[in-house]
Amino acid sequence: MSTRVFRITVRGVFDGLGPEQRAELLAHAGEHDVLHAAFTPEGHLTYDIAARPAFTFRFQDSGEAEEDILEATERAEEAARAWLAGRGYGFKNLRAQAEDLSQAPLGKRQRRAAATQKPA
Repeated sequence: MSTRVFRITVRGVFDGLGPEQRAELLAHAGEHDVLHAAFTPEGHLTYDIAARPAFTFRFQDSGEAEEDILEATERAEEAARAWLAGRGYGFKNLRAQAEDLSQAPLGKRQRRAAATQKPA
């Protein structure tokens, strides 16, 4: 079996933040700007607290079987909850979406490259 790569996006909304928590998030906003977004095993958080209270975590995980995406999604949700709870940030509407990259459609350039690499 080959290893499957999963990309999991966990979204939610900060809830009930106090002034000190908002100030802390604003102070670290540059580290969490969407322009620096990446899918990582430990999860990468992005937000723009000045614009709206929404946030997104991006996780990358892997597994051997198609069903492993469910466990990877659960791990990502739990990691997001733990990160938020560990800092005392309230949140609501947490939801996750996962994609198995082995099932993702090829882009135009990838289709063109695959067509030129026909087996001998």
